[in-house]
Amino acid sequence: MKKRFDAYEVALELAAALAPVIAAIARHDPDLARQLRRALASVPLNLAEGACRAGKDRAHAHRIAQGSAAEVRSAVRLAHVWQYVDDDLVAAAEPSLDRLAALLWRLVNPRR
Repeated sequence: MKKRFDAYEVALELAAALAPVIAAIARHDPDLARQLRRALASVPLNLAEGACRAGKDRAHAHRIAQGSAAEVRSAVRLAHVWQYVDDDLVAAAEPSLDRLAALLWRLVNPRR
């Protein structure tokens, strides 16, 4: 991508922020860690693909990214509820999760 795409950049920041979370989860539940890793990777991958598409194809890629981001948030919350990760690790990722959710919402629901 030639120009800055904020949602893509925030997705990469989230991936960096969640690296220690994934490592902590993997010690307790390798399957959940793998699923979280796949969902997390899906977000920037679909955003990059959508950036190269137009019309309904672009919107579809953005909706997939949004769904994957929701899956990421859910996996992190499950890991927290199951006490695989502590409050500090989750709190460090929350701002990026919130920002990404807002950016994806706007991509999926453009102003008319």
